[in-house]
Amino acid sequence: MTKQKTVIVTGASQGIGAGLVNAFVERGYNVVATSRQVSASDALEASDRLALVDGDIGDPETASRVAKTAIDRFGSIDALVNNAGIFLTKPFIDYTMTDFRKLSSTNLEGFIHLTQQVIRQMLSQKTGGSIVSITTPLIDHPIAGFSASVSMMTKGGIDAISKNLAMEYASEGIRVNTVAPGVVDTPLHKDNPKDFLATLSPMTGISNVDEIVDAVVFLTEAPRVTGEVLHVDGGAHLGKW
Repeated sequence: MTKQKTVIVTGASQGIGAGLVNAFVERGYNVVATSRQVSASDALEASDRLALVDGDIGDPETASRVAKTAIDRFGSIDALVNNAGIFLTKPFIDYTMTDFRKLSSTNLEGFIHLTQQVIRQMLSQKTGGSIVSITTPLIDHPIAGFSASVSMMTKGGIDAISKNLAMEYASEGIRVNTVAPGVVDTPLHKDNPKDFLATLSPMTGISNVDEIVDAVVFLTEAPRVTGEVLHVDGGAHLGKW
């Protein structure tokens, strides 16, 4: 009998994160879901294969509790989805160092704290594993009038480190990939005009959560794919339209 695999999902209380948690549970995974108030989320389907850990991903103690929960309750860590992230748009000259520290704490420090814990465990298990992180096409393909430079500084860091980790741990069977969604219909955009958002890709429209979930699940389970950026953005990364 094949052992059940365990996946950790960050930013799990709503939107893409909640969609990922429910999808992995339905596929038979054990899931450890974390966000600041994930235990209060009404978007997650209850399951005896689901463990919830509240905490700020920018705090290293949260990463330790998440990893310990996975190992103590389910016995392994086989996959990680770094979905937690924050995004601020404003002209570059208006960003403050408080903005930068906030972005860095969640987008970069949170990535480092938990991914280190996960890779250490995967190395000790000697059975490989998957790490998938959520980035954005805006890293490499800015859109005029959509000013997000310092946010992209942090998201671009995730893209860069993912490719380097993919090479560093390829011989250990640990695969590291990213999914770069365009605009997705989540609570993040609840106050933005949908007609404007729909113009931000050449294939006019907005992605739904399931499309991003499908991309993440594919990369999590693709045994020979590593160092990949999977764009789910209606072609926005292709250039001008």
